[in-house]
Amino acid sequence: MYRFLLTPRWVALHVVVLLVIPAFVFLGRWQFGRFEERSANSERVTANIEAEPVPLDRLAPPGRAVREEDRYRLVTATGSYDTANALVVRRRPQEGRPGFYVLTPLVTGEGKAVLVNRGWVKAGAHADAPPEVQAPPAGQVNVTGRLRLSETEESSGIRERAGLPPGQVLLINAQKIGKALPYQLVDGFVELTAQEPSAAGAPEPVPAPDVGAGGGLNLAYGVQWWLFIAVAIGGWLLLIRREVADRKAATSTPTPVEA
Repeated sequence: MYRFLLTPRWVALHVVVLLVIPAFVFLGRWQFGRFEERSANSERVTANIEAEPVPLDRLAPPGRAVREEDRYRLVTATGSYDTANALVVRRRPQEGRPGFYVLTPLVTGEGKAVLVNRGWVKAGAHADAPPEVQAPPAGQVNVTGRLRLSETEESSGIRERAGLPPGQVLLINAQKIGKALPYQLVDGFVELTAQEPSAAGAPEPVPAPDVGAGGGLNLAYGVQWWLFIAVAIGGWLLLIRREVADRKAATSTPTPVEA
């Protein structure tokens, strides 16, 4: 009754099922891994945003790269803005509007500074037109903001290119920007959330990151892939049972007697 399972058509089906099952197991495990990774990242970023601000020098002194675990940690710094070396960062939409980030070095001591993303301004008439940028407060300023890692092509998805207008960059990369400055930069930057004294008509603040539900979608996809395993096995067994039933019905049907 079950010899049909060894026919070429059924052998091919067995092979497909046996290949599909480990593939679905792998995809499910991969999604569960992504769930754990994104959930841990979401929890870390949320904790950093909600933590009390700490002095910038405690987490990122000049010459040391910002650590991954300190991303979005609130920090404070005191210094004066160097408007002569201010930059704008291209291709930075906000709330669906094209625009620029305003990047100004904050000189915190003799020979030391940190790049501060003061916020967003709308684009000009065309991409190469300089945007209207409000001046920062003069003199000593107390800055509070989210600590960020220097951007790279890999981390941002933005490709560098030459030939930009003066004063414009595509990536906030302290090492590259610092080569043209007369002081040492922190290898990272600060995303401004508050400053004293405040500035009238300042750039729009950059919104805090949306951590969302962490890896909730990945968890759902992982469960989905493993449910597909049950569907594949159940469908395979159902086809076998149906074939057996059809063959039994065919053999039990009486042969008509000729008159």
